[in-house]
Amino acid sequence: MDQLGLLLDGFAGALTPAHLLWALVGVTIGTAVGVLPGIGPALTVALLLPITFRLEPSSALIMFAGIYYGGMYGGSTTSILLNTPGESASMIAALEGNKMARAGRAAAALATAAVGSFVAGTIGTIALSFLAPVVADVAVGFGPPEYVALMAVAFVTVSALLGPNLLKGVASLLVGITIGLIGIDTQTGQPRLTFGVASLLDGIDVVIVVVALFALSEAFGHVRSGTGHTTVEPLRERAVLSRSDLRRSWPAWLRGTALGFPIGSLPAGGAEVPTFLSYSLERRLSRHRHEFGHGAIEGVAGPESANNAAAAGVLVPLLTIGLPTSATAAVILTAFQSYGLQPGPQLFSESGPLVWTLIASLYVGNVMLLVLNLPLARLWAKLLTIPAYGIYAGVLVFAALGAFAAGGTTADLIVLCAIGLLGLLMRQADIPVAPAVVGLILGPLAEQQLRRALTLSEGDPTILVSGPITITLWVLVALALLIPPLLPVARRRRAALAAGGGGTDEPTPAPKDRDDA
Repeated sequence: MDQLGLLLDGFAGALTPAHLLWALVGVTIGTAVGVLPGIGPALTVALLLPITFRLEPSSALIMFAGIYYGGMYGGSTTSILLNTPGESASMIAALEGNKMARAGRAAAALATAAVGSFVAGTIGTIALSFLAPVVADVAVGFGPPEYVALMAVAFVTVSALLGPNLLKGVASLLVGITIGLIGIDTQTGQPRLTFGVASLLDGIDVVIVVVALFALSEAFGHVRSGTGHTTVEPLRERAVLSRSDLRRSWPAWLRGTALGFPIGSLPAGGAEVPTFLSYSLERRLSRHRHEFGHGAIEGVAGPESANNAAAAGVLVPLLTIGLPTSATAAVILTAFQSYGLQPGPQLFSESGPLVWTLIASLYVGNVMLLVLNLPLARLWAKLLTIPAYGIYAGVLVFAALGAFAAGGTTADLIVLCAIGLLGLLMRQADIPVAPAVVGLILGPLAEQQLRRALTLSEGDPTILVSGPITITLWVLVALALLIPPLLPVARRRRAALAAGGGGTDEPTPAPKDRDDA
């Protein structure tokens, strides 16, 4: 019951006027950027990082968490009304929700997405409240060898999870690690990768890199490809659910939550897997299978719940072991570090009041999001008519102002543009930028822990596999490296066996024989 008492203390902090205001600001901005196609919570948090330095850490983190949750809510609006999923986890909402909108049932689709997001977000936050401290207690016993193995798991799983394939994910990761190692080596005092440039001796500010890779590269990409504006038919109805829709939706909400949170909590989980699993499950269990592919409400309710429950689950590895498993989580990790906080097992003991206030604010934010999304659905739909060139012009201005505020020199602006162009090249090559942020943050930490481990063992590398935890983690690394290349081979083999009659010697009955039978 210790968690319950700490959570109540967190509510005492979260329900202060200042924190309520920042939670409202966060969920409002998050919903707006979730609605606007191409503007996601990761980009928004990256843009706001430099201009929130003067805020209290708790206020800034509450706002960022509100943006994260709000982005999950708002993304369904774009998918349903425009058939334009902002991220892969919203694809199913676009598939079924847009068919409902075309059939004149956009209000019902938006309502089941909003209420399902509230149910899943609340249940997921409850699970986070009681599971995260347990995971943190287990992780407290980690030493340098365990952390090295854990970092290796993070590098491999994030590279595979956040990229189209492992090779491109690793390429992005190496870019981030390289940038993270620029500056003075803390052990030898020698400059690394500075190329004689004095302004690089202190390294490159993490905030500048994050803003460049997410915001600038995105804006440059739209300038290169050309931007216009999107239009959507105005939503004339209120977002409400009929009794029939409610009866069909609530079991899907619960099943989606049951799939989303545990899978989202895994280091290699993410939101895509539970979303697709939920859709498949609803299609199998539904009494209205004929509606799937034509606008089945269960096909919106289940996946959207799984998506939001997974968002709560992502915070478990982030807060307890400092492992981000999504692009937004990677940027929020940057926000923690910008305030001198390192997510991990010590966070709950060293910054307990802040963490529990943050978790309590998630409950409050969920209620705010439900209030914002149901009555104001028509207002959010109008945001879809904003021209894209106006949005990205504002992104460029805020990115430049934020980078200058972070460093205060023209050299920072030059670095911002250079890394922004690098991010554009990565996007053109279909190399994801999120693993680069993970490498930027965790690379120097992994180097530090590796040096500590080798110092403890007097240079003996076997210390890295000296215990059951380290061995288990390295086995996970090996599996993460081996399984992706083997999956296509297994699929081709199954296809070949199926084409050859399943590998049996018995002939397949001819169609006429089956008809005679």
